[in-house]
Amino acid sequence: MSQYRALSACGKEWVFLREEPFVSESDRAAIQLMSEQAGANIWRDYISGEHLYPELFASDMWVNTQVQTEVPWEARWESDNESLPEEVLEYCSQWGQDTRIYFCCHSDLVFETTWGVFERTWKAFLFLGADLILVGRKKKQALQFKETGFVSLLTR
Repeated sequence: MSQYRALSACGKEWVFLREEPFVSESDRAAIQLMSEQAGANIWRDYISGEHLYPELFASDMWVNTQVQTEVPWEARWESDNESLPEEVLEYCSQWGQDTRIYFCCHSDLVFETTWGVFERTWKAFLFLGADLILVGRKKKQALQFKETGFVSLLTR
């Protein structure tokens, strides 16, 4: 059983096929949609073993209690500036371009790629929904892009 499935399997492929923000063919090839089972395992191990969706998180869960700071992302997302907010880049500055990251929408919808690909394509990823969580493999830092237009810089 493969740990990945086709992007078209979840109906979200359009996010990465838009003209704006543009995602190159090589970056699209590096964005993997995890199988439901593999995604559920990542969600359980990195996010929560109890709650399947961000909107169900308890107030005492790490995502809500381990916030280092919150940084606005929405104005940058809407601008012509393609880079993530400087505070996010600084917070994740120890991550190499090839650091494996998991972009988690909910337990059934988890994407795997590298930090370098995410840095270039982050605007496309944010079309996937609200309260999205990014974790790095074997990293303590995490990010939650909130519907409020802020990104929480988290410590797992």
